[in-house]
Amino acid sequence: MADSGSGKINVLLIGSGGREHALAWALCKSARTGSLFIAPGNPGTARCGTNVALDASNHPAVLAFIEEHEIGLTVVGPEQPLVEGITDFLTANGKLVFGPTQAAAQLEGSKSFAKGIMKKYGVPTGDYLVFEGHEAGAAREHITRNNSWPMVLKADGLAAGKGVFIPQNLDEALWSLDALLADGLYGKPGSRLVIEEFLSGEEVSVFAVCDGKNTRILMHAQDHKRIGDGDTGLNTGGMGAYGPTPLLDEAGLEGVRLTVVEPMLRGMAAEGSPYTGVLYCGLMMTPDGPKVIEFNCRFGDPECQVIMPALQSDFTELLLAACEGRLDSYEPVVDTQSWYTCLVLASGGYPGSYEKGKVISGIPAESEQVQVFHAGTKTDESGRLVTNGGRVLNVVAKGETLADSIRLAYEAAAQISFEGLYKRTDIGAKGLARF
Repeated sequence: MADSGSGKINVLLIGSGGREHALAWALCKSARTGSLFIAPGNPGTARCGTNVALDASNHPAVLAFIEEHEIGLTVVGPEQPLVEGITDFLTANGKLVFGPTQAAAQLEGSKSFAKGIMKKYGVPTGDYLVFEGHEAGAAREHITRNNSWPMVLKADGLAAGKGVFIPQNLDEALWSLDALLADGLYGKPGSRLVIEEFLSGEEVSVFAVCDGKNTRILMHAQDHKRIGDGDTGLNTGGMGAYGPTPLLDEAGLEGVRLTVVEPMLRGMAAEGSPYTGVLYCGLMMTPDGPKVIEFNCRFGDPECQVIMPALQSDFTELLLAACEGRLDSYEPVVDTQSWYTCLVLASGGYPGSYEKGKVISGIPAESEQVQVFHAGTKTDESGRLVTNGGRVLNVVAKGETLADSIRLAYEAAAQISFEGLYKRTDIGAKGLARF
């Protein structure tokens, strides 16, 4: 595909969460971005561009909007539209899209597919077994015979964070299997269950922009998934993140590129599904080195919220270079001298049931050191900003040290209030413990 030149282009961003506000923030700063549209967006993205009511699952409607508004680049934030094949449809109609094809998005959409590719192309990961939907009895028998705990049970497809269990003993494992069967995530024709070896260590997220052949690693970060301090309680979509992480130095990051990212790119190309987009590598830092827990086909949330402020290059130009196969001659600049911390402010009760519509106040003005990205917010009938989700706001701070960035994030967050506000008090503490 030919170079798009150096003029301004109109951009459509699909999504509505904190990740999309961070992406919109970076896109609207770009010298290459003309008009920016976000579908559907949120009150935060409305400050970056124009929010539009557009259903990403209605591909013809998206195409009609792109043609009407002369969109030169479509950026897909969440995974669901990618797994549904929006990239394939728009590309077939001559449109430029940042995001993998439906076949390539199977790296996130199918755990068994991702495991199979890793095994075939020698990418380090845990051992695993796959059980088809009609093999629930065999899965139960395998679990009963298992004598190594904990183990990992995963529904094969996208399950909105509900399809992963890490039972510590036989009773918990059988309960987890029954839960997957009851929820319809396993046991039906066409469904699969992946039972994996449990990997111990600390998790790191590495983000690589890919053009099908070439890759550029942007940054690495550490997410905090559990709701409670000390990584206790239920899993969430992510309660905070910081980056870069001391778990990976420059040599370690190069090792990830050589042993994980590039073999996956070569493997996907060999399988006839070249990978263009961002490849999220969820890694466990084991005693035997980094091993892949999972791949995602989009920027992480809340890791994206620390990556975008650290990116010094023009974001739209970076995405165009990926879409046009030019990453071999394009080197993005990332601020590796500073530290970035993202603190998630959540609704009370999350990740269980919670109330919406709580009035939000005290959001600090954006500065060079602090940004606040909207995740689950809306404007009510009276024009007030109110809560509209489990994860409500992302407070991101830049510091000369990790301790500085953590302190600044918590100081900024302390200015914000809404009824039931909940936040962890130890985001970044795992990183500090490394110094």
